[in-house]
Amino acid sequence: MTLASRALAQLATWPDLRQALPSCGLGRAVSSTQGEIVHFHSERDVDLRLTNRAIRRFAKDLRDSGAIRIVPGSQWVTLRLDAASDVDLLLTLVSVALQAPQTWPDPDDRPVTGCNDQRGAGFVKADLGGI
Repeated sequence: MTLASRALAQLATWPDLRQALPSCGLGRAVSSTQGEIVHFHSERDVDLRLTNRAIRRFAKDLRDSGAIRIVPGSQWVTLRLDAASDVDLLLTLVSVALQAPQTWPDPDDRPVTGCNDQRGAGFVKADLGGI
């Protein structure tokens, strides 16, 4: 079982989360009542949607992790799953993502932008066969 499969299986047990097809059309997604939160693009690359204010709030911590890429202007951060601890980090950040619209909301007029994979900003393009 790949790290992405393990993370996806764990998120599937969370109440109010459901698996979905990602709007970008690549891989698998996890959605809540707030919309898409996670896109699994490969066995290792995952995009996670946070509010811009949440990204700014945690920017230093996110940048200090070699597993996370922040793309300027994006509401998505990209995580690289290389170790079990990266899955734990992803699960923690999904909790943040679920709380972010209430705790660190973006202005109502700010549109949700496409994930980082659509911007070509992921770590690598890889085979989706193991997800």
